[in-house]
Amino acid sequence: MSNTVKTSADGSYLFQVEILVNASTNGAALEQLLHALNEGSFADYRIQSGIRLGETIEETLEQASGKSQVLTETLDARIRQYIQTSRLIRVQVNKGKGVKLSMPCRVVNFDPDNELLTLYHVDEKRVYSIQLNEIDDFIAD
Repeated sequence: MSNTVKTSADGSYLFQVEILVNASTNGAALEQLLHALNEGSFADYRIQSGIRLGETIEETLEQASGKSQVLTETLDARIRQYIQTSRLIRVQVNKGKGVKLSMPCRVVNFDPDNELLTLYHVDEKRVYSIQLNEIDDFIAD
């Protein structure tokens, strides 16, 4: 427990305190702490850390918006092999709404965290960034 005392002319004192509360959940602990603080005759208080409300909501949203985990170890190895050998491949891309592309290209870069592939289209001499979930197939020419 740390206690720093600051005095003022009106007789007010400021203490910094760390309190451990035993409870089944963070919300229950916070409720218990707030009840104890409200029952005391304190002029004011501020809780600066330890509040973790809405964790269940955050976890549910993360799961719902989480990636469908398109990337597997074999796909990762295959993509990295295409980059190392600078091999010409054909990528079948499904852009949605019936738009399909067949691109003769070389894989320039791969970002596994964002599941993003950077492709150099050899006919158009342009670079495209494609999400892995948009790719239907890799065909080695």
